[in-house]
Amino acid sequence: MNPEDIAPLTAFLIACATLVLVLLGPVGRALGRWVDRWGRHADTEADARLAELEARLAELESSHVRSAELEERLEFAERLLAQQRSPAQLSEGNR
Repeated sequence: MNPEDIAPLTAFLIACATLVLVLLGPVGRALGRWVDRWGRHADTEADARLAELEARLAELESSHVRSAELEERLEFAERLLAQQRSPAQLSEGNR
């Protein structure tokens, strides 16, 4: 092999070795901590959003239950009113 052909390969290998040494040192650890914090921050936002959506869903479900109870009360009141009226009064009201 020609020494001119080996020079780029040697430079590449030296650059790779230097990069590995830098990443294994304090710079690599700092970079790892930064990536870890960034990942946890995204999880925290997702957890907060999920908690907010769960609270809204619980509120919606309780509103649905209350609405069903009100419908039952209204039907009961309508039945009571219908029983209290005589058939003659009902037929007069339809005219």
